[in-house]
Amino acid sequence: MDFTLKKYRELLLALQGYGEVTLRHDVDKKPQNSVKTARIEQELGWKAVYYFRAKPYGWEEEAIREIAAMGHEIGYHYESLSTCDGDMELAYRDFCDHLESLRKLVPVTSICMHGSPTSQWDSRDLWKHYDYHQLGIKTEPYLDTDFSEVFYLTDTGRCWDGFKVSVRDKIPEYQEQWSQKGWVYHHTDDIIKAIKEGHFPRKAMVTTHPQRWTDNPWQWCCEMGVQWVKNMVKAIIVKKKL
Repeated sequence: MDFTLKKYRELLLALQGYGEVTLRHDVDKKPQNSVKTARIEQELGWKAVYYFRAKPYGWEEEAIREIAAMGHEIGYHYESLSTCDGDMELAYRDFCDHLESLRKLVPVTSICMHGSPTSQWDSRDLWKHYDYHQLGIKTEPYLDTDFSEVFYLTDTGRCWDGFKVSVRDKIPEYQEQWSQKGWVYHHTDDIIKAIKEGHFPRKAMVTTHPQRWTDNPWQWCCEMGVQWVKNMVKAIIVKKKL
């Protein structure tokens, strides 16, 4: 079975000592699942960054503090422009307020956009009018990563080739080049196989959504069913934009 904690551990073990790999996690829901992946990473000597949403189902202060105490970085998973329906000034205030709330718990110097696939607004556009560096933010992965050098891989869509239906969690400028090189994977075992054979890129950012990774059979089945529906909706949205 894929998307279990057991499989995630196998992936990390395969990646041990393989090139330069950044582990990123978007905590959209179920923060306790993130605590479990953070423990596995701590056990294996990995340091990751966890981006938390300012939503009741993604924001759990105990989980945030616990993950930070393990040595992982905490970031803000913002969606302010979507939440504020495109109002730039209101969105900036919303962003600053939630950033301040998160900083009351742990140090925060990194932010990352939440895709909000059903929204017409891309929250990254907020930075066309404001400068997050003035707020003490050092990095926004989508904006500060040189993807001509770093391969981007995400489990969006509960698969590793979800860029086909993803609205925003993808790097369209380079995806065709990566596909031509054969850097397309569906199952986690496909990634592990590529690593063992030396075909996986040596520089990569691997993004997961820990809510999807569980050894609980009921949660696993529910997540699979919900994601199937979400993928159908996202495919329709992507088709309309083409």
